[in-house]
Amino acid sequence: MDLGLFRERTELAWTRTAISFAAVGAVMLKYRPEAGIPVLVLSPLIWRLGRLPDRPGSARAHNRRLLLITVITTAIGVAALVFSFVGGGRPA
Repeated sequence: MDLGLFRERTELAWTRTAISFAAVGAVMLKYRPEAGIPVLVLSPLIWRLGRLPDRPGSARAHNRRLLLITVITTAIGVAALVFSFVGGGRPA
């Protein structure tokens, strides 16, 4: 394992996560615009939060940032789940 590339792998993981959020948001937008728009709006925010530079000695700020991203991701997932069960289906 090459430890010299861990930052690049982390950046790629954040980019992949943001792209996944945008793709899910686009699909949700087709069927549930009220749920798809927030996902699309939050996907660049999640990408940007993941790319913020770490300052030396900022472990606490880093942990808070990860907690914020986790809370946002979980909230969007729960909202999507609620919309999928509660919302009535549209006729084809």
